[in-house]
Amino acid sequence: MRFGVTGHRILPPRVAEYAADRWAHELPAGGRFHGVSSLADGADQLFAAHVLAAAGKLHVVVPCQGYAGSLISDDSRTRFEEYRRAASTEVTLPFPEPSEQAFLAAGKAMVDACDHVFAVWDGRPARGVGGTGDVVAYARERGRPVTILWVDGIVRD
Repeated sequence: MRFGVTGHRILPPRVAEYAADRWAHELPAGGRFHGVSSLADGADQLFAAHVLAAAGKLHVVVPCQGYAGSLISDDSRTRFEEYRRAASTEVTLPFPEPSEQAFLAAGKAMVDACDHVFAVWDGRPARGVGGTGDVVAYARERGRPVTILWVDGIVRD
């Protein structure tokens, strides 16, 4: 079974804890699953950490050349490189630099490579092309089951 992730880059702590707890209970035990992620800040990296800790196989979809430079912090860039090295497979899409089109293409590639999508998402429209709302809409169009992971009453910045 292949699980993908999409989600916000900045997560309120309660939402991050909730998502990690759900993955601990919903993903197959014993590493008998694959996780697909673009390793963006926030939800993607949190999911990648959980996949690796649960002995799952991590598959990475890198949106473009120079993607690490678009991450929020040095810590995020360090985790990105660590998770890339730990991944079973990696695909880099043919975009020369970070862009909304590259991010949307990566979200679609993730959906196309998985059986089920976890969305760490507040349910609001995407703030730019390729955001979480766009990826969730694409997953639903493709008939992929989508599990929304969010805590009622929490509003993101």
